[in-house]
Amino acid sequence: MDQHQHVQTHSLLSEFDGELFKSGKHFKLYEVLGSHLIEKEGKKGTQFAVWAPNANKVQLIGDFNFWNGEGYELYPRWDGSGIWEGFVEGIEKGTVYKYKIHSNNNGQILEKGDPFAMHWEVPPKTASIVWEIDYKWKDSKWLKNRNQHNDLNKPYSVYEVHLGSWKRNEDGTSLSYRQLAKDLVKYTKEMGYTHIEFLPVMEHPFFGSWGYQCTGYFAPSSRYGTPEDFFYMIDAFHKAEIGVILDWVPSHFPSDAHGLFNFDGTHLYEHADPRQGYHPDWNSYIFNYGRNEIRAFLISSAMFWLDVCHADGLRVDAVASMLYLDYSRKEGEWIPNQYGGRENLEALGFLKELNETVYGNLEGVQTIAEESTAWPGVSRPTYLGGLGFGMKWMMGWMHDTLEYFKKDPYYRQHHHNDITFSLNYAFSENFMLPLSHDEVVHGKGPLIDRMPGDEWQRFANLRLLYGYMYAHPGVNLVFMGGEIGQTTEWKHDYSLDWHLLDFAPHKGIQALTKGLNNIYKSEPALYENSFTAEGFEWIELNDHKNSVLSFIRKGKDPKDDIIVVCNFTPVVRENYQIGVNEGVWKEVFNSDDTLYWGSGIGNKESLKAAKKPMHGRNMSLKLTVPPLATIMLKRVPEEPKKASKAKKK
Repeated sequence: MDQHQHVQTHSLLSEFDGELFKSGKHFKLYEVLGSHLIEKEGKKGTQFAVWAPNANKVQLIGDFNFWNGEGYELYPRWDGSGIWEGFVEGIEKGTVYKYKIHSNNNGQILEKGDPFAMHWEVPPKTASIVWEIDYKWKDSKWLKNRNQHNDLNKPYSVYEVHLGSWKRNEDGTSLSYRQLAKDLVKYTKEMGYTHIEFLPVMEHPFFGSWGYQCTGYFAPSSRYGTPEDFFYMIDAFHKAEIGVILDWVPSHFPSDAHGLFNFDGTHLYEHADPRQGYHPDWNSYIFNYGRNEIRAFLISSAMFWLDVCHADGLRVDAVASMLYLDYSRKEGEWIPNQYGGRENLEALGFLKELNETVYGNLEGVQTIAEESTAWPGVSRPTYLGGLGFGMKWMMGWMHDTLEYFKKDPYYRQHHHNDITFSLNYAFSENFMLPLSHDEVVHGKGPLIDRMPGDEWQRFANLRLLYGYMYAHPGVNLVFMGGEIGQTTEWKHDYSLDWHLLDFAPHKGIQALTKGLNNIYKSEPALYENSFTAEGFEWIELNDHKNSVLSFIRKGKDPKDDIIVVCNFTPVVRENYQIGVNEGVWKEVFNSDDTLYWGSGIGNKESLKAAKKPMHGRNMSLKLTVPPLATIMLKRVPEEPKKASKAKKK
């Protein structure tokens, strides 16, 4: 070794690792690439490895050499993998570094962060940090039963949260992972949610991207603490029996100089042709899924969050943009596939392999597709020709429902089909019903502002919407602030308006959300057959004149059946008759309850089915249906008749 060279030859990759990487089948690359604290011949230091096949020299730079790479050259591997590596004695945990890449292309010299770094400097700083995660997990009980917690025949109610703006400190700064482990865990538990979903926590340079423009595919954002602090927060959720879903973005990445773009002076991670490699919507770059090493990089990232970080699921962002080559593009701005079609065959192959790898290697986790088109079989197994996701966001339901709710109740009778249409395709996929962050930004306003009428009606409409959503087949997701009737658009730089809870209508919405989560978890009919037609039966779907819907949700046991009636107008429906099965029915939920700031109209007494056939059933019930409300009824045991007193002589 050159006496001026501080880097020693060493490798963490076996010959087999190298072959797996080149063939795109190495799904734990974070164990061998990036920086790792090791001991070599009794000397402590850090092993570095980076993929840069089009470099003619790769140097290590950092505070330790005053950001001058001379004498810190990494060695190219002999196996043609394009990996540069080496060991530097004395570099410790916490050391800040980058790779200085001298490209074969036009003599470019680039300073890049480490794609496999597990910790980065706090933005706007851009260097990677040498880090070995040192954390003792305490969630073995959760992991042992993870199959139970994340089973789709169990309750699945998701609270979607942006970490940086859920709540803020008095000085306006975001809460840390450790503060969130206390406050957010307690709140999510109190509200009765079963799962929490985070907008991307992966390191990202621009806070205003909400994490969707990611540079650190293996690093929780350092804005809120260390990787260990992040693990501590996940541990706290698991201890409270709450599952953790992470948003994950394998569709595109930003052009920041320290990131993946133009990594070794060539289009290494992205497609070279802008018609395939540039995203006009987000001013970002598209991964080249045709490259083995890129697929291995991305699937390793997914495995890292699920396996190493104990996440329970990944919600995969912007799947629609991955499936179609002409997504958001005009004629001539895209290249057809080899068969002349618009389907992105390489991305399809990647998504299937991703899901096969995740479900094949880990128990009790879920992948969820944010996919807005009619692509068939998104949540069907790959061996049946599907993409292999566990669930898919039901964007059609969300769009039609919000369109319907915007309308004055008087006109809803003419748009009745908008509110029933989703049941035509509700069982074609495993659907999650999302009222997500996308619905309360970019001028759309908060949900409460979409509701028509005076103050009372607007809040009643919102309660009705949530009641209808929880009763609809599928599972639920509501973005933070929705549960308190937030009155302004979500802004990532500010906390939610928690002071609204000083006012009765907002307190009512919060109590309603809690009530819905509790009834949802306690009634098997609302979750056991969420994704099959066996779990649903219409009573009356055509009463457009009154804008009333009625249906039955069914669990595995008929005694668990729940009747749901929704009244989409402010008119109280007295003596409203529906066909039912025999028995005595009791109201178990009413969104018009005074506890929720409703008017308190409903069915206080149990109701016995009368022998009057209706809606194809032998019996029927006469109900009072409250204004702008969802009610649920369940069969209860009939009280024995009191013995009549002996007649007087």
